Amino acid sequence: MEWQDEAIVLGVRRHGETSVVAELMTRRHGRHMGLVRSGRSRAMQPVLQPGNAVDATWRARLSEHLGDFRLEPTRLRAAGLMEKALSVYGVQALAALLRLLPERDPHPHLYEGLSVVLDHLSEPAVAGELFVRFELAVLNDLGFGLDLTECAATGGRDELVYVSPKSGRAVCRAAGEPYAPRLLALPDFLNGAQNEVRPATGAALADAFRLTGFFLTRNVYEPRGATGGSVRDSFIQAVLKGCDAAGASAAAE
Repeated sequence: MEWQDEAIVLGVRRHGETSVVAELMTRRHGRHMGLVRSGRSRAMQPVLQPGNAVDATWRARLSEHLGDFRLEPTRLRAAGLMEKALSVYGVQALAALLRLLPERDPHPHLYEGLSVVLDHLSEPAVAGELFVRFELAVLNDLGFGLDLTECAATGGRDELVYVSPKSGRAVCRAAGEPYAPRLLALPDFLNGAQNEVRPATGAALADAFRLTGFFLTRNVYEPRGATGGSVRDSFIQAVLKGCDAAGASAAAE
């Protein structure tokens, strides 16, 4: 069996003296593993860094086998990604999210989303917003999508400011105020009903991370006996620190 596909490197692990098992996110074949012979060579090590884009050819005698990868670099992002803590943690956190999905299960929109987030990991506010939207997309693909377009209580689309932790649906201000302490905040930039596009602020991103973190923990991590890990927390801290620094710089001007 053989196929060719676009892919992004998520990680590698050693295999024997000279080879590695590479983990790729492919456009049409999902998250896929394969052996890269001589993957620890001087020529291949720079290619097999997380975040790099490659053209991948996979071969195996049977579909259930690990198979071999032949990789050709198309975009070497890794050097730039390793320059800042924000992007280092971002790459790791994105890979951890994709590992929640079944191996070899196609998710072409997540491949596209991964590429977009990787291209904006140097901008804290933009990276934070894109990452939250990526988490929402992963939740949706796992069967736990949120409905942020209309109020769960009234069906209205105005002043959606809360999310019900029980249903994962938006709640408008009037219906939610009596129960506000038990509801999650819905940041403006995630309001699926608003016509005006509003940029994410540090405070809104903090609310958004709490929102997605709640549903990831309850619906995904806890049933698996797992946790979100420290990488997501480190990425969030880097995003919020970057937003605070940008805000202070803007105020000084």
